[in-house]
Amino acid sequence: MTAADLWRFLPIGYLITVLIETPILIVGLSPRHSLQRKLLCGIWLNACSYPIVVLVLPLALAGFSRGTYIAVAETCAPVSECALFWAAFGSRDELGQRSIWRDFGAIIVANLASFLIGEMITPYL
Repeated sequence: MTAADLWRFLPIGYLITVLIETPILIVGLSPRHSLQRKLLCGIWLNACSYPIVVLVLPLALAGFSRGTYIAVAETCAPVSECALFWAAFGSRDELGQRSIWRDFGAIIVANLASFLIGEMITPYL
């Protein structure tokens, strides 16, 4: 894909990703977060990670196999989202608590779901 192709795909892929991940975050994030915060996370976390996964990494890893790209991208996205989530909503009191692990798990599951569904539907876009 060319850079122009990636830019054309970005808004469609971002919207689909938000539509997949947000319901998972609404259900999966711990009850200490309001519905408003959970909705915000579905939009905000993806707004931070998705451009890197879709625009930067395909070009940065152009000489590598698709498997390498997937491994890097699908590690980078949830790790960066968990870090952003912790920076915004974490506290020392939450460190090691079940609620923060639940939050991180929800973020990872949401990313995994959007990756798997994306793999299934991307050929049709």
